[in-house]
Amino acid sequence: MNKVYNNRAWWLILPMLLLVAFSAIIPLMTVVNYSVQDVFDAHTRFFTGTEWFVKMLNDPVLQGALLRQFAFSLTILAIEVPLGIGIALLMPKRGWQASVVLILVTMPLLIPWNVVGSIWQLFTRGDIGLMGWSLRELGYGYNITASPVDAWATIILMDVWHWTPLIALLCYSGLRSIPDAYYQAARIDRASKWSVFRYIQLPKLTNVLVIGVLLRFMHSFMIYAEPFVLTGGGPGSSTTFLSQSLTTMAIGQQDLGPSAAFSLIYFLIILLVTWVFYTAIMNMQKDDNKGA
Repeated sequence: MNKVYNNRAWWLILPMLLLVAFSAIIPLMTVVNYSVQDVFDAHTRFFTGTEWFVKMLNDPVLQGALLRQFAFSLTILAIEVPLGIGIALLMPKRGWQASVVLILVTMPLLIPWNVVGSIWQLFTRGDIGLMGWSLRELGYGYNITASPVDAWATIILMDVWHWTPLIALLCYSGLRSIPDAYYQAARIDRASKWSVFRYIQLPKLTNVLVIGVLLRFMHSFMIYAEPFVLTGGGPGSSTTFLSQSLTTMAIGQQDLGPSAAFSLIYFLIILLVTWVFYTAIMNMQKDDNKGA
């Protein structure tokens, strides 16, 4: 007996597809249009072809911002993913304690991005901020407005505090989905805690880790509000990332053509690196399955 497929359900998502087309595709085409033109005003523009793309790729300011962006994203991934897994493993699985811990862990995620920057700006002040005052009392000349090392360390610490709970919650949901039969079999075989983590928990976390890594990379690569509020991109340009450079070019300098070309390059870099991350993680999962 042949199975009958009813595709009328696709009509239910048609409004969503139209909304996406209106809110994403049309603006994207506008950016593509600007990226190949030199725009003087609403009625005066000249076709430039790939001139803006070549200029942006050879711009030393943007190259420096790109290197800082990669360094920041890779650093926070290297910290937040292991830390999030560790927190998820330590979180209680049942009882009222689990509910309380879940609420406490989720709280940083509920704070808006610009508010996070303002909180940490006050927190790091040497006169009224607990962190800044404590470090100065201990004899360390902490100053995010003068020391690039202090500014970088503070931004990384701020991002770890704000977004590690996301990784922890994703991993926690993955751990809760593992059937108890797996742990019972491990206890019968007298498997160590490391063996349980390596051969039972970690493989089951692969799917949620893919989501977590991709989400954190894409957001960290587009981070803007937190470092802008905290350091303003300084001292100098040491914490000026790609998003701030793009905003300054498009809004501050009104260079619509170069900023449009830069935004497309920015978009393609995110797509490319995301695809690399996804492919690498899925290949690792396939190798683990073959080894098992």
